[in-house]
Amino acid sequence: MVAILKHALPEFRRMQSGDLDRVAAIEAVAYEFPWSRTIFADCLRAGYECCVLAHANEIIGYAVLSSGANESHILNVCVTPAERGNGHGRRLVKRLLDLARWQRSERVFLEVRPSNAHAIALYESIGFNEFGRRPNYYPAKRGREDALVMAMELLDPAG
Repeated sequence: MVAILKHALPEFRRMQSGDLDRVAAIEAVAYEFPWSRTIFADCLRAGYECCVLAHANEIIGYAVLSSGANESHILNVCVTPAERGNGHGRRLVKRLLDLARWQRSERVFLEVRPSNAHAIALYESIGFNEFGRRPNYYPAKRGREDALVMAMELLDPAG
């Protein structure tokens, strides 16, 4: 008898307080200006939708979404650098869009650095469009960097 082993896809689960050290460690490696552990803890306390993507109990990505007044805001999406390019970022964003729909949001917003071409391409491929700019939004090595504001409508315009 020959057994065929399938490689299981990483699975989503809610972020828990016990995940915060690992999430903050990934954030610190992934970004030049990372969120602190405290910011993630505050998101959990505030009741934001915080999820992790884990493979064999190892967190390889995470995402944070806030919702209210029929709108949602993607606050953070990150995949550990070693796992980038495998579609995990796309899965995380689509998961947040599902969570936004469950919250009955009509649209979803996000900010992204104009210098983050990979993220912009991902968001555009999913259906986000540039909506505007926030001047001097992000810290940068030489002062500040603008943010592109992107949005996606969730409701069927004919509906």
